[in-house]
Amino acid sequence: MEQPTGTMTDQAPADPAVTDDKLATQPIGYWSGLVHTAVTRHLRDAMAKIDVTQPQYWVLNRVNGGATPPTREEVVTQLTPLADGEHEIARVVDQLLHRGWLRLDTEQHLHLTDPGETARVRVRELATELRSVVHQGISDEEYVAALKVLRTMVANVADHTA
Repeated sequence: MEQPTGTMTDQAPADPAVTDDKLATQPIGYWSGLVHTAVTRHLRDAMAKIDVTQPQYWVLNRVNGGATPPTREEVVTQLTPLADGEHEIARVVDQLLHRGWLRLDTEQHLHLTDPGETARVRVRELATELRSVVHQGISDEEYVAALKVLRTMVANVADHTA
């Protein structure tokens, strides 16, 4: 892969107090990890106050979306890469079935129940409120630019792994 023309910036040690003029020297892994930890903690702490978890929200949204109701296996396969472990999503499906927020039909497709849909809407409203806190002072254009940079970095690394 061809390097863009221009000056390559040396990498400095991670420094949370670095001034703006030195940000280009900072390691992306440190800063992206810090953002991931802070945002995930903020979201999960708020969700815990209404007795729901982030993985439960993922499952509710996945079951809600799409023209055909998904099977348990489809939900587990799709969401496991986001989870903390390979068995977490299967356990979450069990929790939501037990809670009465999901039901299985005779063909083993998952469906939201009325209480499940109520919970999904309530958690979505909470997530929207939390997103506004995280995005405070950041325009949509800045957000899109940041995600494009991160997406390019992921692609750059993927291109170099074998």
